[in-house]
Amino acid sequence: MAHFTLLVGSTLGSAEDLADDLALLLQKYGHQEVIHTSPQLDHILIKPQHYLLLICSTHGAGDLPDNIEPFYQQLLEQQPDLSGVKYLAIGLGDSAYDIFCGAIKTLAKQLDKLGATAICDPLTIDVSLEDPPEVIASQWLDPWLKKRVDP
Repeated sequence: MAHFTLLVGSTLGSAEDLADDLALLLQKYGHQEVIHTSPQLDHILIKPQHYLLLICSTHGAGDLPDNIEPFYQQLLEQQPDLSGVKYLAIGLGDSAYDIFCGAIKTLAKQLDKLGATAICDPLTIDVSLEDPPEVIASQWLDPWLKKRVDP
């Protein structure tokens, strides 16, 4: 069983809803999870042997949601060594905008700069498409959980 820390950046609640759905999927496989909707740097430093799952919507011109901005600022200001952190990232956005899923790309770039290891490329979900985000994200995460997470 693995531990997952879900950090959520959300403006209108879509990313929070997705985090709740993915938490159920993690529980289905017997994993522990905790969701933080007001993410802080301590949330990823407190438990060294965990997977970080970032779920973040984009608003405006590729901007971070207000609730995750303090976390991002802590990364910039404190420059912690994140070399032991493994993460997955899911971005929600609308491809009609010039900067599609800019928030998750900004966060992932900063985590990489600080030494964190991306397990795979971020999943970017176009919320204007027919399939709901929870279906797309579950289809993306489910096979990875079956094959790659150590029990």
